[in-house]
Amino acid sequence: LIKRLMLKSFFICYNKARGDNMKPKCLQKGDKVAIVSLSRGLLGEPFIPHELELGVKRIKELGLVPVIMPNALKGMEYLEKHPEDRAHDLKEAFKDDSIKGIITAIGGDDTFKTVPYLMEDEEFIELVKTKPKIFMGFSDTTNNHLLLNKLGLSTFYGPALITDFAELDTEMLPYTKEYIEKLFNVEPYEIKSSPVWYSEREDFSPEAVGTPRKTNEETHGFETLNGKGIVTGKLYGGCIESIYDMFTGERYPEEKDIYEKYNIFATEEELKEKILFLETSEEKISPETLERDLLEFKNRNILSSVKGIIVGKPMDEAYYNEYKEVYKKVFSDLDTPVLFNVNFGHATPRCIIPYDREVEVDYDNKKILIKENILEK
Repeated sequence: LIKRLMLKSFFICYNKARGDNMKPKCLQKGDKVAIVSLSRGLLGEPFIPHELELGVKRIKELGLVPVIMPNALKGMEYLEKHPEDRAHDLKEAFKDDSIKGIITAIGGDDTFKTVPYLMEDEEFIELVKTKPKIFMGFSDTTNNHLLLNKLGLSTFYGPALITDFAELDTEMLPYTKEYIEKLFNVEPYEIKSSPVWYSEREDFSPEAVGTPRKTNEETHGFETLNGKGIVTGKLYGGCIESIYDMFTGERYPEEKDIYEKYNIFATEEELKEKILFLETSEEKISPETLERDLLEFKNRNILSSVKGIIVGKPMDEAYYNEYKEVYKKVFSDLDTPVLFNVNFGHATPRCIIPYDREVEVDYDNKKILIKENILEK
């Protein structure tokens, strides 16, 4: 009990004093990057070797050296039962001085189970504080991002190994690769609307290697659904369903208790400096479910506290117009501006979103500009 009270006191004091989150160093050719399976253990399944091979190949083509962490290939059944081993791999990646970046294999639905193992580990907390590294992934990886953000590290909501590096076409999707390459630099950049979007594949078998995705012309671009003007703030957010589960414990009752215990999500006061980014998953939730989730956020004063919202493109443009109407309805009595159809999250292609970096969102001209260096030299 004393240990837990001391840890809670540490988190409160640290977050009051920390100011801006730490920036890791940018990648350089020859750097090692760790591959971790923090949620679904898909990477170790017998039907995935061709995607693992492609992902490793693409990382090497970027001039990097992939390091697959010891538990990453142990498969879905093992990793579901052993969240402590998933947490161990993340800790070891931070502990290894030769590793400069960490890439998640894919998302899932129970990453929250790693949280107690990490938040009760004083050595892990110290490693994150003293050895900041690039960390990237999306979907249920939202859990890892918010935990690391709580500990003071600026991470990247973006491509994962299986979904992006292991693209079955002859190369990575050009838009996605363009943003991955920004991790080799430090400079600010603009997030632009991709001229095309890609339908999700139905066939991920070895026979599909080398085949292109169906390409669709982007006919909407970024769309302003509420508010106006130019807003500047710090980026924060993730997958809507993952955040909703943190608050309600609907999928796993213990999840809500864990997030309340460690105060993972930003406070209402901290949210006042944020621009919140939100996106929906591959489950393509119904408009009614989206409205329910957003109303949960609204009732918690999240939507009214933040300075602005940017919303990811729905996967396969499922419920595109219906989602727009939901956002208009939920925000009808709020001044918070909302920019819709931005290329991050589950829809392909996807950019990278740097947590805690200052961003300027022009809701009138529908532009997003990262205003500060995202990494250190």
